[in-house]
Amino acid sequence: MHAQEVSSTPASNPVQRLLKEKMDVALSSPVMKSFLAGALSGSLSTLLLQPLDLVKTRLQSPVYIGTNTGMMHVVINVVRQEKFLALWNGVWPSLMRCAPGVGLYFGTLHYLRSNFGSLNPKALESLCMGMTARSIAGVLMLPITVIKTRYESGAFKYRGLTSALVVTYKAEGFRGLYSGLAPTLLRDVPFSGIYLMFYTRLQLYTKPSMVGGGMEPLVDFCNGVMAGALASIVTQPADVIKTNIQLHPKKHRHLKQVLIYIYQKRGLGGFWRGIVPRTLRRTVMTAMAWTVFEEIMRRCKLK
Repeated sequence: MHAQEVSSTPASNPVQRLLKEKMDVALSSPVMKSFLAGALSGSLSTLLLQPLDLVKTRLQSPVYIGTNTGMMHVVINVVRQEKFLALWNGVWPSLMRCAPGVGLYFGTLHYLRSNFGSLNPKALESLCMGMTARSIAGVLMLPITVIKTRYESGAFKYRGLTSALVVTYKAEGFRGLYSGLAPTLLRDVPFSGIYLMFYTRLQLYTKPSMVGGGMEPLVDFCNGVMAGALASIVTQPADVIKTNIQLHPKKHRHLKQVLIYIYQKRGLGGFWRGIVPRTLRRTVMTAMAWTVFEEIMRRCKLK
């Protein structure tokens, strides 16, 4: 018995060493480091800013879309009727979406920059790379986005993320899990492209004077806020359309239907419903994500 145990140990060691070597190689990859840095930054910003996303979703839902309700009124209603922690409803699917989604975005972006990008990218190059990276992440993570939106609306009661995916698939099929794909891409793809274009331009003009002064994280954050605000305003209508389609996919099967519905309820102003909480969340969240990402990449001596 003892001899068998001794003889089996050497056989297992090469396998363990091989697995460890493969894992070390994977973790040392610049793309994997970009993915992990993005996932960490996305997780931190999601946990902090989830209430703003919930308020934005409620404001865009049919319950409020025909009213003059403001974001503070929604916050008070949620706290009174559902308790304070209800402001973090949907945080789990948000994390499940944002952590791998942001990681995938940064990993893809690093790969594109390393293999196809130039040292000093032009505005059009940044626009295209940001849009490509977001397209890949957006399509892969859309089912989680649908569940997140429904959690935040308060109109859907799910027992958990897996249960929500199963229930949605059984009731609506893949069409339900990918409801709002077009407006989601119309919102996120231009947002990421416009954001990266503005961000890289701002970085180009502000970085040289700050290098070595220990001000890099602050500069990254300020540049992220300015780029995020501009990109959020441009893409707000697509966000309103996306929310309405994902909350009521059977009612709004076509883009034309939801466009008419929003316009009849609130006019052109309805397409900018929820712009304040969304802009606050997207600007701060994206700025935080880029600041953490940039700092990790600096410490890893990657760029």
